[in-house]
Amino acid sequence: MTEMIRIARVEKLEQDPVLRHETAPQRQDDQVLVRVRAAALNFADLLKAKGQYQEPADPPFIPGLEAAGEVVEAPADSALTPGMRVAISHPGTMADLIVTSETALIPIPDSMSFEQAAGFQVAYGTSHLALAGPGDLRPGQTLAVLGAAGGVGLTAVEIGAAMGARVIGIARGADRAETVRAAGAETVIDSTSCTDLRAALRELGGVDVIYDPVGSEPGEQAFGALRRGGRFLVIGFAGGKPPRLPLNHALVKNIAIHGFYWGGYRSLDPAALRRSLQDLFQMFDAGRLKPVAGASLPLERLTEGYQLLRDRKAVGKVIITL
Repeated sequence: MTEMIRIARVEKLEQDPVLRHETAPQRQDDQVLVRVRAAALNFADLLKAKGQYQEPADPPFIPGLEAAGEVVEAPADSALTPGMRVAISHPGTMADLIVTSETALIPIPDSMSFEQAAGFQVAYGTSHLALAGPGDLRPGQTLAVLGAAGGVGLTAVEIGAAMGARVIGIARGADRAETVRAAGAETVIDSTSCTDLRAALRELGGVDVIYDPVGSEPGEQAFGALRRGGRFLVIGFAGGKPPRLPLNHALVKNIAIHGFYWGGYRSLDPAALRRSLQDLFQMFDAGRLKPVAGASLPLERLTEGYQLLRDRKAVGKVIITL
């Protein structure tokens, strides 16, 4: 008997996905069949639904870029076996069953829940690779994190603190400020009451590294607080547009501006990406990382998750359970 599964599908750009019941996918000889237990929503999913993502997809397509679940079937020569718990890095994770390559899967520790694993890779992977790599963040330096209460922002705060940096988080509202402080920020700036972020950061002594998933004016203002030899990490544009950074200041102050797209490392340096994830899973298993529990919604409420991201009301990652 053919199994029927639930699939979320974006059928038209500028529209939320709809839930469909379709025939389960069939595994090819070199593929792995995985039952998805939880999947994460990222800001990239909003961009993809608008046709604005750097790796666009023509509708109809299944949303989702990361998830976690259990191996159902794998090739005979695979290191993966049925029942193994894995994190999934693959487009189209909002479905009960998916087929993918073995390279898109990585075992997760027994101490990690499916919900934690589903939203772990992109957010923690982005912050770890960006801060340890082009960010060159060193103990004692000052890191400013924009959008610090968001999915990737919180991980940057946590990882930055774990790396020995002094972390300044910028977030909206008192409740979010407490979450950011609990994640490891020494100081939190409430963006709803701060009229001059550049001045506020300068009053705190300036910044060595800026982690910017927001862009727009906050990114532009924060840039002015960078010290000589500082690094500006371009992570994303949740604020709606890229920041207009003064390149003449970058030249005079020897500031490095580095665009960082975690997904691009699948082809740029897949070994570095996998090493980073393995290090992060070990850090989690040792109790050094404690992901903040964000919103958790069943697949039938996926559109609510999209709205949380649009309204920028999510604290931590938005997780969809299947």
